[in-house]
Amino acid sequence: MSERQVVSIEREVEHNARRIVIIGAGPGGICMGIKLLQAGYENFVILEKAPGLGGTWWHNRYPGAACDVPSHLYSFSFEVKRDWSTPYADAPEILEYVQACADKYAVTPHVRLNTEVTAAAWDDDAGHWHVHTNAGDHYTAAVLVAAQGMFNEPVWPAIEGLDQFAGTQFHTARWDHNHDLRGERIGVIGSAASAVQCVPEVARQAAHLTLFQRTPNWVMPKKDRPYSAKKLEYFATAPDAVEQNRFRLWQQFEGFVLLDDADRYEASVNMVLDNIALVENPQLRDKLTPRYAFGCKRVLLSSKYYQAFNRDNVQLVTDGIERVTANGVVTADGTEHQFDTLVIATGFNVTRYLSSIDVVGRGGQHLNDAWANGAQAYLGISTAGFPNLFQLYGPNTNKGSILFMIECQAAYIVRQLERLDSEQLAFMDVRAEVMDEYNLGIQHDANGIGVWAEDCNNYFRHASGRVVTQYPRNMGQYRLDTTAPDTHAYDVEPLASPAYFSR
Repeated sequence: MSERQVVSIEREVEHNARRIVIIGAGPGGICMGIKLLQAGYENFVILEKAPGLGGTWWHNRYPGAACDVPSHLYSFSFEVKRDWSTPYADAPEILEYVQACADKYAVTPHVRLNTEVTAAAWDDDAGHWHVHTNAGDHYTAAVLVAAQGMFNEPVWPAIEGLDQFAGTQFHTARWDHNHDLRGERIGVIGSAASAVQCVPEVARQAAHLTLFQRTPNWVMPKKDRPYSAKKLEYFATAPDAVEQNRFRLWQQFEGFVLLDDADRYEASVNMVLDNIALVENPQLRDKLTPRYAFGCKRVLLSSKYYQAFNRDNVQLVTDGIERVTANGVVTADGTEHQFDTLVIATGFNVTRYLSSIDVVGRGGQHLNDAWANGAQAYLGISTAGFPNLFQLYGPNTNKGSILFMIECQAAYIVRQLERLDSEQLAFMDVRAEVMDEYNLGIQHDANGIGVWAEDCNNYFRHASGRVVTQYPRNMGQYRLDTTAPDTHAYDVEPLASPAYFSR
């Protein structure tokens, strides 16, 4: 679908009443669209700010970008892919998979690209949502589904002079694919997931690469040798091969998600230390060795990262950054490191979720105010005071394979839509006491995972101290939570005009 065609369609649907508006055409939005169509709901639109669908896999296409969840588990149960090329798929292959799902299940025609949602407001009188976009379009919707997840708002570091750099500069989540890095002096600011993946690849092109590290990470070796032709044939022809492998991976994740298996914990720590031991220089090894507990921050995967520091053209700098100049980066020791290109690898603002958009609920309440002490939702899906608003990959749902969690959420949302129809309801709004009780349990369990409580500057917590990203239970428990009957959890309002809810 071309940009011109997309804009044309947007103009045609301007001001039309839409039963369902979905924000984001990443894995969450696509899965939601598939489940809606399978349940007979066709009156929906997916609004995507990017020029292509795929969500985080559209934006994060830096060299080396890949998933740290095994391929067979990082896929939908209803669309098992048997020909993943490696045990851990890279970004291009995942993007192709998501786009293929959208095409196969006829979701693509519902997607409106280059359409960024800027605001959404609940109309108490009319009983529906008003959704506004950057193009000035206005959609009305009985139901709003937020599917932009955690990784949608890149973080730029607050470094003096960053805007004064005269060379090329870009964020890993907005990689400039037209810029040739070959033979350049490259500075990488940040040392977490995106840096761990891109540094080994960029170092092969650069004349010199300098990584500015604030805190070292635990980086486990990644067993990612491409599948042999024989193995791929086995996955393709043996009836249950992929399903069995998926279940085996599931068991591995479920058995260690709470970091409570002492033997596996110790073994994992030793695996990382063995990985770090591949760094030949003892001073570098020491600087790359974490001083906080394994699991306090996100554990990363790479069998290339530490080896990159054995290259003559790779330098690690652990002195704090004082400022950026037109020519490069000045560190606290007064050294100016000169570069042609700066790569910002500082991740995302993962604690904001839907509040990155101006969302207004019942009685004019802003979501930013409701979440002043940290994002929270019942089951990570529904927030009190925001009727007929459901979230995918919402607060406290980051666990294991997010595609599994998304499937649970999409199925749950469909059941709520079916309740709206069967009971002829105008809206449903989760009761505040139910949401609060659920989140008290989540915070209790999260604080019971000892390593999460350590001071290691992880992204899990809001400034208030609440854990807002992680689900502190296993995936099986989440499936039980999202399938349990819970009609009592919502306040409901009868529908005055049943025709508005026709499919």
